[in-house]
Amino acid sequence: MAQHETSPVAAKTPVTALAAALLTMVLWASAFVAIRHIGESVRPGSLALGRLLVGALALLVVVTIRREGLPPRAAWPGIAGMGVFWFGLYMVALNWGEQHTDAGTAALLVGAGPLLVALLAGFLLHEGFPRPLLVGLAVAFVGAALAGASSGGGDTAVVGVLLCLAAAAGHAVGVIFQKPALSHASPLQVTAYASTIGAIACLPFAGQLVTDLGNASAGSWAGVVYLGLLPTALAFWTWSYALAHMPAGRLGAVTYIVPAITVVLAWPTLGEFPSGLALAGGALCLLGVGLSRRTPRTAPATTTSPTASPTPEPASTESGSVREVRGETADASGLARARD
Repeated sequence: MAQHETSPVAAKTPVTALAAALLTMVLWASAFVAIRHIGESVRPGSLALGRLLVGALALLVVVTIRREGLPPRAAWPGIAGMGVFWFGLYMVALNWGEQHTDAGTAALLVGAGPLLVALLAGFLLHEGFPRPLLVGLAVAFVGAALAGASSGGGDTAVVGVLLCLAAAAGHAVGVIFQKPALSHASPLQVTAYASTIGAIACLPFAGQLVTDLGNASAGSWAGVVYLGLLPTALAFWTWSYALAHMPAGRLGAVTYIVPAITVVLAWPTLGEFPSGLALAGGALCLLGVGLSRRTPRTAPATTTSPTASPTPEPASTESGSVREVRGETADASGLARARD
């Protein structure tokens, strides 16, 4: 452990991991735009199920070709949690939320995921609520309120904001489950089987999917396939790879470009551009996330005896992984967040 903490070489991020992270951000940003477009003809639950069926099938084919098989038993709790919350809850809530708000505003609101991770850690793991977290929460709350008031849609706009925040919460919980799973299984295994579990969780929408796609245009069909193959299968795989090969804090910084990419993509393709109030609200949400990640200054550590044994750190417990995610993670995300 001492070598990992002191060696500058060990802290260097592989180029492949950085490339995987950037590709993930572009694909997830495009998903916000595609969801907004397809949502006109495909309902939220059926869109989530269709996307997950395509993505899970593609990933399971790759797992079979590479002969990676089933993950070890220790990885399944994390995979199951990621599948239900990130792939299931996140996608349904986001699809629904984007029926009430534009793609750029949705991306900005989902960016609050890391702040929600910290809140979950405080409530569920009794890790407390330090001042930076409370300040960040207050700032993000004001931002969400501004975003909700920006469209002038009354209750409908508020519903859209709440659903996007619910998606951010699903992303946050999914990241908590994902990190320990990656210590027992490969990124491909985690992504493939989590997406499969997410698809199973969305099976109650199977009837809607048959009806919606039966009446949908070829463009909507193509959009569902695109969402399944690229922002789901490929992007979640590259996200898992990046998370396993680079510091979570560095990866978390990369996720802040997703809303900007989404706005750039939505402008020419959907003719949407968030209002000034929505942009201000989204910026406050991201500022709140940044403030919550600040750590208060502490007194310099006292020198310990060379013979003293260091306090052991939790290796793969959920509490340890959440503590890491709380201070450093993306989140996503989403994510993945999860993002998108």
